[in-house]
Amino acid sequence: MRVVTTAQPLDVQPTPLALLLLGREADPKSERGVECPGDLPSPSDPDLVARARAAKEKLGDKVFILGHHYQRDEVIEFADVTGDSFKLAKDAAAKPEAEYIVFCGVHFMAESADILTSDDQKVVLPDLAAGCSMADMATAEQVAECWDVLTEAGVAGATVPVSYMNSSADIKAFTGKHGGTICTSSNAKKALEWAFEQGEKVLFLPDQHLGRNTAVRDMGMSLDDCVLYNPHKPNGGLTAQQLRDAKMILWRGHCSVHGRFSVDSVNDVRERIPGVNVLVHPECKHEVVAAADYVGSTEYIIKMLEAAPAGSKWAIGTELNLVRRLANRFAPEGKEVVFLDKTVCFCSTMNRIDLPHLVWTLESLAEGNLVNRIEVDKETESFAKLALERMLALP
Repeated sequence: MRVVTTAQPLDVQPTPLALLLLGREADPKSERGVECPGDLPSPSDPDLVARARAAKEKLGDKVFILGHHYQRDEVIEFADVTGDSFKLAKDAAAKPEAEYIVFCGVHFMAESADILTSDDQKVVLPDLAAGCSMADMATAEQVAECWDVLTEAGVAGATVPVSYMNSSADIKAFTGKHGGTICTSSNAKKALEWAFEQGEKVLFLPDQHLGRNTAVRDMGMSLDDCVLYNPHKPNGGLTAQQLRDAKMILWRGHCSVHGRFSVDSVNDVRERIPGVNVLVHPECKHEVVAAADYVGSTEYIIKMLEAAPAGSKWAIGTELNLVRRLANRFAPEGKEVVFLDKTVCFCSTMNRIDLPHLVWTLESLAEGNLVNRIEVDKETESFAKLALERMLALP
C-alpha cells in the first residue's frame, strides 16, 4: 500500500545559485550543469539576422568572429572561421589586424585566445555565463592542494602535469609553472610521450576519460597504471602507496555531454542500424571508447565523414549541434549520420551563446562600447603561454 503524506508549503527564497540556474543571474567563471532540454528554442527572429549582418559589416576588418563546432547554426552562420578551441585560438593569433576577437565558445576558450593574441587585441565572450562544467571541476586551489599531497607522498618531483586544453587559464599556468604541457584531444598521445620523457608519472587534468583512454588505448598501459584523484576527498581518496605505484594520476573531471554516452547506447544503435560505424570523442568513458569502431577529436570526426563512402552509416558520440550539422551536410552524399544516444543532449553552456547575445555584442562594439572582455592577468598569462609553447613544440 502506498502512503501519501502532505506537508505545509515552505516559504523558500531563491538562492543566488538557483537564480543562476534559472538564467536570471550571470557568473563569469562558472557554469555547473548540463541539461538536456530535448530541443533548442525556435530560431531567432529575422530582424536579429539583419541586425547581426549590419553590425558586422559596420565593424569590417576590426572584428573577427570565431565559432566553435558545438555552437548553434544561427551563430555559426556569422563565424569567420570554425573549429575546435585550440584551432580557433591560433586563428585569432594569426589575425593581428583584428581589434576585436569575438569568441563564440566558452570561457576557457576565450582565455586561451587572449593568451595567444597580442596586447592590442581584445577578446570578447558574448555571454559571460558561458562556462565549461569540465573546466570548473579543477580549481587552482584544488590543484595546489593536490600538488601538496603528491609532495607529501614523495612523488611530486617525478610527476609532470599535462593539462587538457579544456581547462582554465589558472590551471594552464600551474602546468607551465611545474614543467608541464597542454594537450588537445588530437595530440594527447604526443604530450604524454613527452611528459614521460621528463618524469616517471603524469598528473592529467581535468578530464579523466581523455587521460585514461590515451594511456590505455594509445600507449599500451593498463587500467591498473591509472589512479583517480578526487579533489573532494582527503588526499584525493588515495594512499601514498597508490600514488607511488601509479603512472597516470587522473583528475576526477569529465565532460557532462560526452559522459552521457554508454555501452548501452552503442549496443542499441548497432541493433537499430545494421552495419553502422560508431565514431566517438575520446572524452567518452573508457568502456564506450573500447566498444566504438573509431575514436577521435572533433576535427578527426569531420575528416572521417568527409572521407567516408556514399551509403555508409555513422553513429556519432559528440555534441548534438555538430552531429546535426554533419548529418545535414553529408545527407546529399548518401551518408547516414545519427546521434549515438537516444537522449537529445546539447551542451547548455555552449548554447548560451545565441544570436541575441551575438547581436548585442556586435552592435555594442560597432558603437564603440567594449563589452564582456576576457583578459588574463600577466603573470597567469606568462606561465600559461609557457605550457602552450611546450605543446606547440611537440613533434
